[in-house]
Amino acid sequence: MHPSPVSIRAIAPESGSSAATQARFWDKIARKYAADPIADVAGYEATLRRVQALLSPAHSVLELGCGTGSTALRLAASTRRMMATDVSKEMIAIAREKQSAQLDSPDFSRLRFGVADAESAALGSASHDVVMAFNVLHLVSDLDVAIQAILDTLKPGGLFISKTPCVAEMNPLITRVALPVMHAIGKAPDLLIFNAAQLQASFMSHGLQIEAVERHGTKAKDIRLFIIARRPL
Repeated sequence: MHPSPVSIRAIAPESGSSAATQARFWDKIARKYAADPIADVAGYEATLRRVQALLSPAHSVLELGCGTGSTALRLAASTRRMMATDVSKEMIAIAREKQSAQLDSPDFSRLRFGVADAESAALGSASHDVVMAFNVLHLVSDLDVAIQAILDTLKPGGLFISKTPCVAEMNPLITRVALPVMHAIGKAPDLLIFNAAQLQASFMSHGLQIEAVERHGTKAKDIRLFIIARRPL
């Protein structure tokens, strides 16, 4: 059996309904989310530089949970082709609007956006050199299912690059009180609660080889764990 992350029952997704539930939540707040500024610009730029150094013009890349497409639009030039997906059709609509504003960009044809669930088995079989998932693994209904889907879509030797909020590392009052209340009133999405050790254990239980574990935040405590892992040959 694969180790499972610890979850808070009050904000855990209902079995079998998470993708639709998450889509509704993010569809509703997509425009506000797109207008919100990045909280830690320096940390975000550090992550972009780190990822860019790992990409190649020969790579076929898949991004899961791409949101409004900001990261995909920044990184597409470093790839052969990129498919960026999100469970929210409204997020993808905004991403396509941003892309349409860059019609004259030479990188326009390299990047496609589409609606897809990160746990879907339809991501493609061993077809990508790199899979990226930024700020999304804590939002899936089943971490093991998501990791296996990612593993299945990676070519042997391919890289999985992720950055994930380890919500269990937040103040316990937030995870035990504030988040359940916010979820109950529709202000927080379904969440999985795990720490850095549990996240890494889940990766390794599926055979992923972890090559680097970093934190790029520049403000206060950084709960977002950046991991570079590889599917074995």
